[in-house]
Amino acid sequence: MKYILSIMLIALLAACEQAPKADKATITEAHPVKEGKGSPYQVDTANSELRWIGTKPTGKHTGRFTLQEGKLLVKDTTITGGNIIIRMNSLENIDLSKSDTSLKRKLEDELKGPLFFDVVKFPVATFEITNVSDFTPSVGNEVLMKNANYTVQGNLTIKNITKNISFPAIIRFENGTVTAMANFNIDRTLWGMTYRADKSMQDKLINTAVNLEFRITAAR
Repeated sequence: MKYILSIMLIALLAACEQAPKADKATITEAHPVKEGKGSPYQVDTANSELRWIGTKPTGKHTGRFTLQEGKLLVKDTTITGGNIIIRMNSLENIDLSKSDTSLKRKLEDELKGPLFFDVVKFPVATFEITNVSDFTPSVGNEVLMKNANYTVQGNLTIKNITKNISFPAIIRFENGTVTAMANFNIDRTLWGMTYRADKSMQDKLINTAVNLEFRITAAR
């Protein structure tokens, strides 16, 4: 009987939805922000966004935020600074059927509410670049993001809590345009979002790891 119960427990844990496989961002205390040098590239907010994936034992939800504004400072082919401002009230779920508007609205309202992002009190989140360095994978220094060529560091501020995060990214420079893409996981509780993070709550648990995907386009 104990053997059967052990097999059932393993099967149940394997069935639980986990955060997507992605590089885990290195998270430290906030770093000083230096003024960047070079030419300003304005972020194209219509073609840039931040996507998120949250998971729980019974499944996952996917959504996105739009950007309010942003700029990158570029000298030669090096990003020396910049920032983006995220419109928190733009949070939108994109995996639920549009026909089920009540469930979609309930989820969005919960995420926008005080237990998560509290968008009325904190209408924007910001990301300020503190360093961008070349990245070349090597033994012991591999990342999951294929073709990553830079490591980006920056201060991410959500709900007035600022942490420095570091993650691999793909950055391209072409014809006066910069495109950047990154996909990584962070621990939401470090930004004060502890709702349903207690593992003792079983089916009410929401994974503390949240997947973020930046897609940024900027031009002169």
